[in-house]
Amino acid sequence: MSLKLSYSLLAPFYDALIRTATATLRRQSLQQLSPTGNLSILVNGIGTGLDIPYLQPQHHYVGLDLTAAMLARVKPKLNGRTFTLVQGNSLALPFADQCFDHAVLHLILAVVPDPLACLKETARTLKSGGSVFILDKFLKPQQRAWVRRAISPITAQIATRMDVVFEDILAQVPQLKLITDEPAMLGGWFRIIRLEKI
Repeated sequence: MSLKLSYSLLAPFYDALIRTATATLRRQSLQQLSPTGNLSILVNGIGTGLDIPYLQPQHHYVGLDLTAAMLARVKPKLNGRTFTLVQGNSLALPFADQCFDHAVLHLILAVVPDPLACLKETARTLKSGGSVFILDKFLKPQQRAWVRRAISPITAQIATRMDVVFEDILAQVPQLKLITDEPAMLGGWFRIIRLEKI
């Protein structure tokens, strides 16, 4: 099953499955966004829009997702925020270089089949000095986690990968530097990370 199909099928149930478990983490990650200015911010992998309540209303946002079914559920949540919604691929963003002040990657790097391509594309579209706000589940370097690694080929076809090591990805995107990295849930499997473009 392709991710596009599986997330189209999951869309009607996604909020009920994910909203409560991730609300505090989303708020914690996004409170780092500047409350001033009129910034352009990419929400890469916006899903059904569960980040929207925690986004500062004065900025302009571009929300990208692979599926129309997910994007259809974003519109009722906008509550006056300025959003452009785009159906597209996180691995080949349809945006110019250095066009966003910041980017949000919540629960996307461990979902896409190529997290490195996703992070590189996000970095490409980010202005110098801009931040990337990440919330996701990552294995630690050299962590055995044999069950997660064993089931990852199956879960990756349905919803998400279980075997992504963030440090391995970041090492291949030298224009991004690590600013903060905090354990968030399930013994640090979920982490809240902020990067900055050099």
